Amino acid sequence: MAVQREPLLNPVPVKELRPTQITVGMREVALKRQMIRAQSVKKTGTFLGTHMVPAVLGPKGRHYVTDHHHLARALIEEGVKDVLVTVISDLSALDKDSFLFVLDNRGWMHPFDENGQRRDYAAIPKTIAELVDDPYRSMAGELRRLGGYAKDTTPFAEFIWADFLRRRIDKDDVAKNFDKAMKEALTLAKGKDADYLPGWCGPTSD
Repeated sequence: MAVQREPLLNPVPVKELRPTQITVGMREVALKRQMIRAQSVKKTGTFLGTHMVPAVLGPKGRHYVTDHHHLARALIEEGVKDVLVTVISDLSALDKDSFLFVLDNRGWMHPFDENGQRRDYAAIPKTIAELVDDPYRSMAGELRRLGGYAKDTTPFAEFIWADFLRRRIDKDDVAKNFDKAMKEALTLAKGKDADYLPGWCGPTSD
């Protein structure tokens, strides 16, 4: 299969992008929306020029996003119509079933729902706007910003952390007091139980 790493010269409508996961953290999306609102149109354009969305070209020439789902969702919510895309692989010659199988096995897909359960490929939404909220994905993003773990190149690393937190912090506690739940998450992130996770920083001496 041909591999293309140069960005496309023509922008792609954000609404036409296909997700490769089922969920996002809507708190994460809200933060990106705030960032877009707080800066000028020119600055947003410059930002998008340096944060092109990576995608795999699939059947019928559709672009399947492999990263930046939160940014893409925020752009839709803020009325931004187009975004530059970097095609990391052209798999458009494959049939749909083969294509999805390859995405999955190359780590370009995360077919897990808001409860952390693996689902059939058909459960992945057809549009970015249909992505479902997973509060634990928001926790994982906030945890990294707070220094709970380091940025890592492992595919879908934040979802791995989200699953770790999901098994240890009650969902009702997250909904009732997010900040309190984050304090618990920080403590858990520094414990030995988390040492297998991508970007683990180890225990502190505090």
